[in-house]
Amino acid sequence: MKKTYKLLVLWAFLFLIVPINIFAYSDYIIPGGENVGIEVNSNGVLVVGFYKVDDKFIARDSGFLVGDSIRKINDKSINSIDDMVNVIKENSGKNIKFTINRDGTEKVISMKEDLDNNGVYKTGMYVKDKIVGIGTLTYIDPNTKKFGALGHEIDEKTTAEKFEIKDGKIFKSEVTGIERSESGSAGEKNATYDSSTIYGSINENASSGIFGDYTAGLPNNESLKVARSDEVRTGEAIIRTVIENNKIEEFTINIIKIDNSSDIKNILFEITDKRLLDKTGGVVQGMSGSPIIQNKKIVGAVTHVIVNDTTKGYGIFITTMLEEGDS
Repeated sequence: MKKTYKLLVLWAFLFLIVPINIFAYSDYIIPGGENVGIEVNSNGVLVVGFYKVDDKFIARDSGFLVGDSIRKINDKSINSIDDMVNVIKENSGKNIKFTINRDGTEKVISMKEDLDNNGVYKTGMYVKDKIVGIGTLTYIDPNTKKFGALGHEIDEKTTAEKFEIKDGKIFKSEVTGIERSESGSAGEKNATYDSSTIYGSINENASSGIFGDYTAGLPNNESLKVARSDEVRTGEAIIRTVIENNKIEEFTINIIKIDNSSDIKNILFEITDKRLLDKTGGVVQGMSGSPIIQNKKIVGAVTHVIVNDTTKGYGIFITTMLEEGDS
């Protein structure tokens, strides 16, 4: 009896420590296609450029670099440009000590100049604390109410680096027109914003999209089964997106190639729907996140336009988005 007991305990211990890859997302998810407004707030205040103050680049000469994230000033936490301005005003005429994050490392930079120029506080830095734009909702998990959108990360234009976020939201936005894509130039959706009508909160800006909690009522869209990456095939598929009248529509595409080695450019496709081509000239900015559906399964999302041939674009596997959104 004693020997049997020991064997049972050993078996139970081994069972508990063996890692098992189980993801929490559902087998069926609600496909998106809705146009959404997107606002993400930076983690700190981001330095995006410099200007002269009294013929001197005081910020650059003090040691700042484009891409630095200001987290504290004189040991007070900084979460917005307003915070930054207020703390500088409070310390007018004093040595200002900036605590920054640079490539994951904390540094302290001092600026000795008096930043008060006749009541206007000039640091010599152009800064940013949020990014606002539009994109397409990809999916909502009806069981967890988690959502994913865009299919790629949000980058800051000046630095071309991923925008490190504190939080954000998706909200109501309506398409008002389309600037058509042409060979060599990607077009875009034009849209209005209603940031007071919030659909969800963003908590992650990742390589495969933005993710968060969907807080509005669930749409009536039929849930679709999630396709594994090895189930995606070349051939006909559809994308869901909005091009006018704030109405989600389905348009035909042809999947040309499948690449399992890429992180986010897994699906090469061409638009075959004549009406979509006539309206948009191909893939346009703002379509990012449009779900790709094949054989009544959600297989991926639109991520990129091929600028030299805007009738073609790339998509990401839906499982990649779900796995990263669930992590």
